[in-house]
Amino acid sequence: MSLAKWIGASVGWSFGGPVGAIIGLALGSLLDSSVATKSAPKSRHQTRTQSGDFEVSLLILASLVIKADGRQDQRELDFVRRQFVQMYGKARANRAFRLFKEINKQSHISLRQVCLQIQQMMDHASRLQLIHFLFGIAQADGDVADSEVLTIERMSRYLGINPKDFESIKAMFYNAAGNAYKILEINDNASIQDIKKAYRRMAKKYHPDKVQHLGPEHQKGAEEKFRKVQQAYEQLQKERGF
Repeated sequence: MSLAKWIGASVGWSFGGPVGAIIGLALGSLLDSSVATKSAPKSRHQTRTQSGDFEVSLLILASLVIKADGRQDQRELDFVRRQFVQMYGKARANRAFRLFKEINKQSHISLRQVCLQIQQMMDHASRLQLIHFLFGIAQADGDVADSEVLTIERMSRYLGINPKDFESIKAMFYNAAGNAYKILEINDNASIQDIKKAYRRMAKKYHPDKVQHLGPEHQKGAEEKFRKVQQAYEQLQKERGF
């Protein structure tokens, strides 16, 4: 399947707005314009997020995070490629990475406009998954730079993610005292009953079934957040003796 046909078959709302404009520029760099015109639909009216909508949103936001510290580290690029191979298999990952490299060349992408479109069209659980993946990219070079954190935090605000959810996901990528409480979105003076209640709430929020509509490839990515919640709870069980 050609790159344009793959895009045409897998995305819905991403064909419109600023996200669609970025995809169009990237495809235009890769394909003959007549081929792209024939292969890709002109517009879509579908509002439910498809696997491809999540995928291209992720590619665009990943590009902005990688550029946030003023340099592009090969380890970060390799992380993106590995994650795509794990999620989609080699053939689809190769197509996605070709598109990613063209998106990465674009220098005038509006973080705010892209995020506001995603916030309007994408469900909350999928947006949480985007933030989790972006922290993984930032950490891939062994150090999460302050500029990268600030960029992801800005994205999070525009994506309509509340600060507690942002801090919960952020804490999954650091080894620091009190992170188990942050992951469960509670204070370090929480009662045992509060910890149990928080665990049930967070396990429900981060359950992989929440992104079932995106396909099994994205459910696998969501499993990591779910495991982090379980590990945080088990850590507090040991520390608090219950």
